[in-house]
Amino acid sequence: MQIKLLEREECKLLEQCPVASAKKITNQNCVDGKAGDYECTKVDLKAFIPLSELGSQGDGNDIWGWTDHSTRSEYAIMGCTDGTSFVDVTDPIAPVVIGFLPSHNQVSSLWRDMKVYKDHVFIISEASNHGMQVFNLERLRKTVESGAHLNGSVVFDADVHYDEFGSCHNIVINEDTGFAYGVGSRTCRGGPHIIDISAPLNPKFVGCYQDDGYTHDAQCVVYNGTQQKYVNREICFCYNEDSLTIIDVEDKDNIEELSNIKYDGVAYSHQGWVTDNMDYLLLDDELDEMQGKNDGYTQTRLWDIRDLTKPFVMTSYYAPVKSVDHNMYVLGDLVYQANYESGLRILDISKIADGTLEEVGIFDVRPESTEVRFNGAWSVYPYFESGNLIVSSIERGLFVLRYDA
Repeated sequence: MQIKLLEREECKLLEQCPVASAKKITNQNCVDGKAGDYECTKVDLKAFIPLSELGSQGDGNDIWGWTDHSTRSEYAIMGCTDGTSFVDVTDPIAPVVIGFLPSHNQVSSLWRDMKVYKDHVFIISEASNHGMQVFNLERLRKTVESGAHLNGSVVFDADVHYDEFGSCHNIVINEDTGFAYGVGSRTCRGGPHIIDISAPLNPKFVGCYQDDGYTHDAQCVVYNGTQQKYVNREICFCYNEDSLTIIDVEDKDNIEELSNIKYDGVAYSHQGWVTDNMDYLLLDDELDEMQGKNDGYTQTRLWDIRDLTKPFVMTSYYAPVKSVDHNMYVLGDLVYQANYESGLRILDISKIADGTLEEVGIFDVRPESTEVRFNGAWSVYPYFESGNLIVSSIERGLFVLRYDA
């Protein structure tokens, strides 16, 4: 969204951007609500790596993770305005930067996103003519084995470049089907641009869904919820600026819109995630707090999606602090939220059927302020088998954390 770019660029011009810590930090437990300088509840700081050590000359943005199937090593894949950094976080208190993949054509952008499939990462950006970079993550293992990174992080190049779209806002991958969906590109009216990535180094354009215009983000799953009619079909939950739109993409040549709901109080339908049983969905609206709704307290809308054709908002959860929500991911009975200036918020969703969420953990990556602004935590990746968490900070860099349940 352009509003974010304006804020970051304006602060640079005025030389009023918050100064990020340049000091690497390791192993500070959460004691009496603090892990070093950072406010916390039941979340320990295992390590922090500043942007300057990640290989970037810019800001941070999205993040994802990869586990090497051969060594079980865990890697953070952190997006930056000028490229993508790869960090071995297997030892959470001694992470090692392995290398950096510059943005295609060396063009920077505030927005970069990445997802993983079959040991490859697929990277898009809103940088002009960026397309999609495909990088074989097994090259990280070979780099570690050779020791090439020990004299400084390695500068990588992409294995493949997909150029069927130029700039693109987000990439969605369904690992169960081998399809990627570029959303917010300059194709398909901004709707899902579908790519067959079953052979990762040979991505092939499949088709478009453009009937509902621009899609900001989405989650695509093989449905296994309550509604028997759609079981084992590929369903995408799309966050389309002014709606939650659910589409059946099983037949890529005949995509069906199941529902399009413009909910009360909509400002900008941004991102969300379904619960493991696929009965419920949590949605963040990025601009409702900015517009002063609910006095700026972070609002998470809880949806009943047991009928995909008639989803509805059951209720909302309001955080105890004022902050803008950004990205969240569900794992079991917990949802991990990256809420900009209020940082990582971990909520227990075991009673979501009753409309109840409970905050059980926090880690504020921006200790100098908690306000309704676009600074702080961009995203979180909670899916490592080790239980370690990685969080990307726009101004600071990479945080490796551990929730002490």
